[in-house]
Amino acid sequence: MTSKFLPKMFAALGLALVLAGCGVNSIPTKDETVKARFGDVQAAYQRRADLIPNLVATVQGYAVQEKSVLTEVTQARASATRVTVDASTITDPAAFQRFQQAQNQLSGVLGRLMAISENYPDLKSNQNFLALQSQLEGTENRIEIARRDYNAAVQDYNTELRTFPGVVWASTLYKAQKPAQQFAATPAAQAAPVVNFNTAAPAAPAAQPASP
Repeated sequence: MTSKFLPKMFAALGLALVLAGCGVNSIPTKDETVKARFGDVQAAYQRRADLIPNLVATVQGYAVQEKSVLTEVTQARASATRVTVDASTITDPAAFQRFQQAQNQLSGVLGRLMAISENYPDLKSNQNFLALQSQLEGTENRIEIARRDYNAAVQDYNTELRTFPGVVWASTLYKAQKPAQQFAATPAAQAAPVVNFNTAAPAAPAAQPASP
């Protein structure tokens, strides 16, 4: 390497170090983290969707008279899996809301399905049902953790877009970057289906003394 190229090489290296020190890579790095965490959420929801057909079939074998609830669960699963989701969903408020609402609806009807199971002792003791119940409980925990981690990554990314020095890069090199959407922390959205079958029945009210 000739000496005339050395100054240019050192200048380029120095510029790269300065830019790195100024956080020029922070926005795309945090954006990729958000996408990865959203992928975890999708995987957890897909795991739940995969459990539902076997769960419905098992319950149906013992509680065929609960046809309306079983139908609602099947329809809610179909609606949730029909929602198209990709990387653009993260920054599209309307698309993100459709995704969240579909999953929240499925959570609600799943809760109803698990609640009616209390009325069928034979179902509650069925080994296949117990295994599915355990898997569903674990999946709901995964969903809760995945959503929490995703929201944390979104907060970090959105903060980078609005604060210095990230706001400088957001207004110059990364103009196309948009704030990401978060899952709403509502009780209906966060509550997992009731899957605990060991809760004792409420005690009968004590008899009141007869009036004199």
